[in-house]
Amino acid sequence: MSSSRIATRFAELKAQNRRGLVTFITAGDPDPATFEAILAGLPAAGADVLEIGMPFTDPMADGPAIQASSLRALSNGQTLTRTLAQVAAFRQTDQTTPIVLMGYYNPILARGVPTFLAEARAAGVDGLIIVDLPPEHDDELNLPARAAGLDFIRLATPTTDTVRLPTVLSNTSGFVYYVAIAGITGTRSADTDTVAKAVGRLRAGTDLPIAVGFGIRTPEQVAAITRHADAAVVGSAIVERIAAKLDGAGRATPGLVEHVLGFVKTLASGVRG
Repeated sequence: MSSSRIATRFAELKAQNRRGLVTFITAGDPDPATFEAILAGLPAAGADVLEIGMPFTDPMADGPAIQASSLRALSNGQTLTRTLAQVAAFRQTDQTTPIVLMGYYNPILARGVPTFLAEARAAGVDGLIIVDLPPEHDDELNLPARAAGLDFIRLATPTTDTVRLPTVLSNTSGFVYYVAIAGITGTRSADTDTVAKAVGRLRAGTDLPIAVGFGIRTPEQVAAITRHADAAVVGSAIVERIAAKLDGAGRATPGLVEHVLGFVKTLASGVRG
């Protein structure tokens, strides 16, 4: 996948001698128009890679903030079809920023793997993070995705031991996503010393860039984590900024988009300072 947008972006970051910021938002949260406005503004705010959550009714790896964002999006009519259309619309004005879809296998299986992969590729998706498909099921989606030109990004966790790690790293492309805490998103802060040791262990097993997520909420944490990793991933903290600017009926209030993008700019200062 040497020609992928993801590989190109990490090569650019290396050439600039800096680390990257990966931002996560849920497709359609809190409503389609507001989501699209946030997505369009993220690159200028300092996001280097865009991770978009595909809303699902049972997001088992996600904490309360992202679970709530999925429910908001679904209640406002978000579908996989709409998510892919929104990526395609983004690509009308941005052909370089990598987009990774994160989610669960069920909606993809329901759509049909060949259909989904063809549509995702045509829309301008660059990679997939599917958290409930272990390496033992690579034939299901991983290998077809890579054959279709999409990177397949795998999660490594604090419980991934040295025996399991080579299996996890097999057939992984784009980057490796290290989950800095054991548990769900948005619940605890990442420990920098522990992350440093884990990243060192990962580097011994792969030449891919390493992004670290879960428990990163501030510019200072972004800076600390990226002293060791190639990128920091921030999701729950951004999603919480969206939720904080909703009215009592769950509707976006004036200034929400600017509020969220302003926060992303502060996060980006951790890798651009």
